[in-house]
Amino acid sequence: MPDPVAVNSMFGRIARRYDRANFVLCGGIDTWWRRRLVAAVRRHAPRDVLDLATGSGDVAFALSRRLDPATAIVGMDFCQPMLDEAVEKKCAAGAGRFANVAFRQGDGLALPLPDASVDAVTISFGLRNLADRARGLREMRRVLRPGGHLFVLEFSQPQAWFRPLYYFYLRRILPTIAGLVTGDRAAYVYLNDTIGQFPDRVALAAEISATGFFSVQARPMTLGVVALHEAAR
Repeated sequence: MPDPVAVNSMFGRIARRYDRANFVLCGGIDTWWRRRLVAAVRRHAPRDVLDLATGSGDVAFALSRRLDPATAIVGMDFCQPMLDEAVEKKCAAGAGRFANVAFRQGDGLALPLPDASVDAVTISFGLRNLADRARGLREMRRVLRPGGHLFVLEFSQPQAWFRPLYYFYLRRILPTIAGLVTGDRAAYVYLNDTIGQFPDRVALAAEISATGFFSVQARPMTLGVVALHEAAR
């Protein structure tokens, strides 16, 4: 499992260029993945949402655009430089934009929230960075109200025929491009390793169920490169 100190330091180093690198490396397809996540959340009309591992805030802002303006959204991350980027974006959007979004620091393994305090928890491309996935999932369940929902958008294992091409890109091409964009090639070697070692959607669904969630669904996207998991508390 990842070392939280090393992960925090790594994201702190690349925070300023994180969004630019994502756009270049994903070709903008991450926008579509977020739309699918937000559409899933919107179907349940939550009153409040915790966006865990919010990073630079893109998911929190996407939720704000599509959910009822009265929905309270908290973007939480343990890396302060990433949160600084999110706050800077919110300020740049101008007064009144994203008024229902707040950002705060917090550890996914010990969430600074009361039991049963939110209707929905989202986590996008952050679950694989937790030092203890089961503990993190139990924390997400703890802060959800009965009947609330968890949404996990995460890299998965692609279809078998596509896997060789995908891993060639991840291991040989992506770190070089990311190094040029961010100046930190090592950070993206680490991220590639976490993707390669992460369970496929069936195995992750089993992990989510094992922590007390039910009605776990997993929807693959982009040839299985990414999966959206949804579960109920």
